[in-house]
Amino acid sequence: MNSSNKMRFEWGSRTFIMGIINATPDSFSGDGLVDEDKDWVSKAVAQGIQQEKDGADILDVGGESTRPSSIPVALDEELRRVIPVIDGLSKQVSIPISIDTYKAEVARQAIRAGASIINDVWGLQMEPEIADVAAEHKALLILMHNHNEPKNAKQSGALGGRYVGMEYGNLMEDIKRELKKSVEKALKAGVARKNIIVDPGIGFGKTVEQNLELIYRLRELKELGIPVLVGPSRKSFLGYTLNLPPEKRLEATAAAVAICIERGVDIVRVHDVKEMHRVAKMADAITRR
Repeated sequence: MNSSNKMRFEWGSRTFIMGIINATPDSFSGDGLVDEDKDWVSKAVAQGIQQEKDGADILDVGGESTRPSSIPVALDEELRRVIPVIDGLSKQVSIPISIDTYKAEVARQAIRAGASIINDVWGLQMEPEIADVAAEHKALLILMHNHNEPKNAKQSGALGGRYVGMEYGNLMEDIKRELKKSVEKALKAGVARKNIIVDPGIGFGKTVEQNLELIYRLRELKELGIPVLVGPSRKSFLGYTLNLPPEKRLEATAAAVAICIERGVDIVRVHDVKEMHRVAKMADAITRR
């Protein structure tokens, strides 16, 4: 099935669900699929099929962990991880497939394999050419705010990594200003404004308290006039708030997702699709009246 024909989103009508497929061995959330098992590709495809059944509107495939202190993955290895998964999914699902990458060549090959959305976690800071790929293929382009600084990343046992000592003049004003720069780069490269989505980057170069403030102030991002995606699922700010490891953050994720929806976001990126689809449906029933 060609997911590129399924990219019609009526923003504001409801909250859309992006399901996460981690084609990595080292995901912070504990759901990485790449290992010595020869069946990991089929498992990833099966996960995507199930997520569609559970209510996902988009499947986001990533081949490089973005947890604090993670090790960068070489281009060839990232391609080995994601392309077979996207190719398999494109034949099995009827919803759009997103490639979670900041590498232009990965994005290019992912689109050839069946992806129709590019999710750039560096907002064109690493490889601006990724915007050229999006423009050429008329792909949706997600631009995320990212202030990852390895020197500010700290690990703490079962709770995982978090950022400390991150400084902002004014958190939301800084995020908006930098997202505007990313949007301007994309527009200059030829990406249509209607094809751009912004993500404030919960957990990326922000302390626990800053992540909480970010969610509280999410409504300010609507000033950009661009659809907003957020990814609070199983993030460390939840774990450090409740002293819980990633696998026990379902309720915390649900609370964060509900608040994000009340603050007007358009897409939530989640691991637990069935449960968060229900949370979103209920939150929409209350807030979108």
